Amino acid sequence: MKTPKEEAIELVGIFELATGSKVRGIGCAFICIDRILDAYYPLEYYPEDLKDYWEEVKQEIGKL
Repeated sequence: MKTPKEEAIELVGIFELATGSKVRGIGCAFICIDRILDAYYPLEYYPEDLKDYWEEVKQEIGKL
């Protein structure tokens, strides 16, 4: 598994290529992570460490 920083860089890079803008790429990456995290809330059980991982990725995106 990638580190949260590596995951953030990769996600932003993918969206940057798709949109042609780093700012838009960051915005899209935030939306993606929010959707992933929102999927956890209705579940009765979820791996806490995986949720924490995506929270850390979101923090790393904010640093880019």
